Amino acid sequence: MPDSTAAEWLGAPEAPSAAFTLPRLVRGDFPVFERHVNGHPLAYLDSGNTSQKPRSVVDAMSDHLLFHNANVARAMHQLGAEASEAFETGRRKVATFIGARAEEVVFTKNASEALNLAAHTLGQHLNLGPGDEVVVSVMEHHSNIVPWQLLCQRTGATLRWFDITDDGRLDLDSAREQGLVNERTKIVSLTWVSNVLGTVNPIAELAELAHAVGAVFVVDGSQAVPQLPVDVTTLGADLLAFTSHKMLGPTGLGVLWGRYDLLEQLPPFLGGGEMIEVVRMEGSTFARPPARFEAGTPPIAEAVGLGAAVDYLTMIGMDRVAQHEHLITAYALEQLQGIEGLRILGPTEAVDRGGAISFTLTSPDGFDIHPHDVMQILDSRGVAVRGGHHCARPLHHRLGIQASSRASMYLYTTPDEVDALVEALDHTRAFFGGSKAGGAR
Repeated sequence: MPDSTAAEWLGAPEAPSAAFTLPRLVRGDFPVFERHVNGHPLAYLDSGNTSQKPRSVVDAMSDHLLFHNANVARAMHQLGAEASEAFETGRRKVATFIGARAEEVVFTKNASEALNLAAHTLGQHLNLGPGDEVVVSVMEHHSNIVPWQLLCQRTGATLRWFDITDDGRLDLDSAREQGLVNERTKIVSLTWVSNVLGTVNPIAELAELAHAVGAVFVVDGSQAVPQLPVDVTTLGADLLAFTSHKMLGPTGLGVLWGRYDLLEQLPPFLGGGEMIEVVRMEGSTFARPPARFEAGTPPIAEAVGLGAAVDYLTMIGMDRVAQHEHLITAYALEQLQGIEGLRILGPTEAVDRGGAISFTLTSPDGFDIHPHDVMQILDSRGVAVRGGHHCARPLHHRLGIQASSRASMYLYTTPDEVDALVEALDHTRAFFGGSKAGGAR
């Protein structure tokens, strides 16, 4: 258990119930919030891109690297045994966190690699070919579009997709009317929570839709697992991808969870050490999952760090995390809608909605202010947001825009940071006031 402000509070007989209590109690565990940027207190509103890390995660990785560093599985000495145990402990912690068995948790480089692994291996396993269809949605991150495009190019299968409604929800009615998911559908792969719109998709309903036609259902949980309680035994997914660095853990580590009976049937993705059973020049046999999908030296210290991040989130309680995410998102939506010239993309109420809020901003003269300009001006006032297409160019095209700005909240985000964002956006509009070219006078 981390020695932290949060740990002390959560150990008390009765936890405070006032709104926005959580960030006030956990921020002491994150040294980064002691920083100032350009003379302003840091308001970090880019957690959908990567989350900040509590000291306990950094300390766990540091301790491992300084005192237990060795390779796993192949080093038959004390340090090797300690490293192997630390790595597998990280796997077990992740499995418990999502309600899975340890042998169902595959470590990858990131969620993008996890989705590529799914696309490559499912394509072979299902013998995908002309006449077969893969279904995604227009709201997907590129990591859940491009691997399926490449798969369809290799196999001759057809890629189809769900559209969205005007309020940024998945258009299930039109999909049903058009028979989007049908007897030709072999794979359905959808995001759980949109990284642009914040929309929380009805995963259980979508799983039923996919399974009714015998399709494999893949879920991109990169924006969901950090925010929501997860139980893969009731989720309905066959495969679930997510990433460490958005849930307080280090970069360089992703996770692919899969039903074990499905993982057993999938072929290897990459070849090399530790994914094999026996290698001969005439051919090789392969290890059982998850080792089959973990070729070469794995991200050992990163698995230790993710295990510590899981410990921290478990200590807090994912119900508390989700409650705060809801409260701070509702507050931000309300405050942002009071800014003239600001358009929120996606749902404008905190109902089935995550903590990523994307928006566009126009000057007082009605000219679009480029998101990169918004981002830079906000940064000059200590407010960190993201500007661009957020690796979701097809969605921006569908919305009729080139790019957007995005503020994304997490368990440590305070109302004061949202207020700083609003003030900085007002300043940005004033800065661009009266410009016919969308720039400062």
